[in-house]
Amino acid sequence: MSDPMLLVVEDDPHLTQLLGYNLERAGFKCHVSSTGEEALQQLVRKSFDLVLLDVMLPGIDGFEVCRQIRQNQLFRDLPIIMLTAKGEEIDRILGFELGIDDYVVKPFSPRELILRIRAILKRDRRHGGRVPEQLRAGTLDVDLVRHLVTLEGRELLLTLMEFKLLAALLKRKGEAQSREKLLSDVWDVDRSINTRTIDTHITRLREKLGETGRMIKTVRGFGYKFDEEA
Repeated sequence: MSDPMLLVVEDDPHLTQLLGYNLERAGFKCHVSSTGEEALQQLVRKSFDLVLLDVMLPGIDGFEVCRQIRQNQLFRDLPIIMLTAKGEEIDRILGFELGIDDYVVKPFSPRELILRIRAILKRDRRHGGRVPEQLRAGTLDVDLVRHLVTLEGRELLLTLMEFKLLAALLKRKGEAQSREKLLSDVWDVDRSINTRTIDTHITRLREKLGETGRMIKTVRGFGYKFDEEA
């Protein structure tokens, strides 16, 4: 299992540096956004396991960022921990009403924060998280545990990259996914790979899927989506 990827939304450079150092030492990968707008853009482009979200941000604040995340069908189950200097009960209540998973008041212990992150991620895995063990579309079956793909009962021989790409498309059926986001799912975020590499693998995947390959639709100028009704 790859290291969990965290989206840290914080505009204080000193705190960002402290968080990055401690989180990476603890085995997490981090991507930092200094504004709420940037954070929402990154969510579309890349895959994250948890969001550390400051309340006091330039532009839209953390509460509004949380509201927009929860309104998006794709991210509504994404764990969120709020980081804030505000400790009033009303702020905690508002945060939980918006759907946050935990609330940490500054100043806080990095060790405590790491324990809270691990507890939330462990809880999601224990309850199945947001990813099922098996994905289906018509006569296409993808077994994520056994890394097995069958089409009309016949096993398909896919490369590891093709398997991960197909799984990423099926997990969000009907949702347009950018090439950058697919890259982050298949090759991890920090790899410097040309996004057009995705096009090559999509072509090969379509060929192996035959008629079912038509369900992988090109979203011009953006990426791809798996459309079961195609």
